[in-house]
Amino acid sequence: MKIKVQVVIEYENEEPETVVEEISCLERDTPSLETLGLTLAEGKEILACIQEKIVRHQVADFIEQHRYCDHCHQPHRRNGYQTITYRTLFGNLKLKGQRFYRCTCQAHETKTFSPIVQLLSERTAPEFTYLQAKWASLMSYGLTVNLLEEVLPLSANVATAFRQTQKIGQRLEDELGEERYMYIEGPAARWAKLPTPNERLFVGIDGGFIHGREEGNRKAGWFEVIVGKSLLNNQPSKRFAFVQTYDEKPKRRLFETLQSHGMQMNQDITFLSDGGDDVRELQYYLNPNAEHILDWFHVGGCLTNVSYVAMGCE
Repeated sequence: MKIKVQVVIEYENEEPETVVEEISCLERDTPSLETLGLTLAEGKEILACIQEKIVRHQVADFIEQHRYCDHCHQPHRRNGYQTITYRTLFGNLKLKGQRFYRCTCQAHETKTFSPIVQLLSERTAPEFTYLQAKWASLMSYGLTVNLLEEVLPLSANVATAFRQTQKIGQRLEDELGEERYMYIEGPAARWAKLPTPNERLFVGIDGGFIHGREEGNRKAGWFEVIVGKSLLNNQPSKRFAFVQTYDEKPKRRLFETLQSHGMQMNQDITFLSDGGDDVRELQYYLNPNAEHILDWFHVGGCLTNVSYVAMGCE
């Protein structure tokens, strides 16, 4: 049995055109568990080929659309070629694009331009950046690279994964609003006019100390990490974390997490914590209807310690 995989591209121009690109030809004899369907290697190869064919046709079509001046509709004079590398989930592509001289019918800051550079303002596909940042936030950079290369036809490295994750993290930090002392807004009369929330919002907060580490050597001190999770029925849970002595916007971070759950000033919120001062300070000045409860885990821990002391005194 021979199985051919093809991509059919239809151009909807003034003169419609159909292009058929052959991707792969698979041969199968009597099927077995190992040869039934696609193997991982075959799937990766086919995905990489499809990606390359589609992207090259898209880029060529985009360059063709910019071959004429938008104002006088005269063709731009050619100015050589430019090759750039575009990193995608399905492989790194070297794309060659025509450069043009700008038309003299309008004033421009530059004499030449490259449509492919305008199209690919970022040299890494958004989905590739997303997956790198997502998995690198859950495990080490090395394991992230190994996972992506294992299941996708791409080439990654630890340094790039690190830079992309740090870049995404910095962008999220820049989008975070300024820290404020008080987040409760408006008078109580205005809160009463808000729609009544259907459910109570629950937020668990806890803290822990971790040994500092720098250049392979443990530092003498410790630093505190605060982590939390907010729960609202029929919605995915939200999580946040930060280093207590480093983060300059702890209350803003918690406030934005609650806002993502649709929190409003008449929202009933229950905070569950260990009762520590650092943790409880985060909960103040966020919502007028908030209540603070010592969670059962820490209550149980306190009772256990008391029982041990009592037994030692007998």
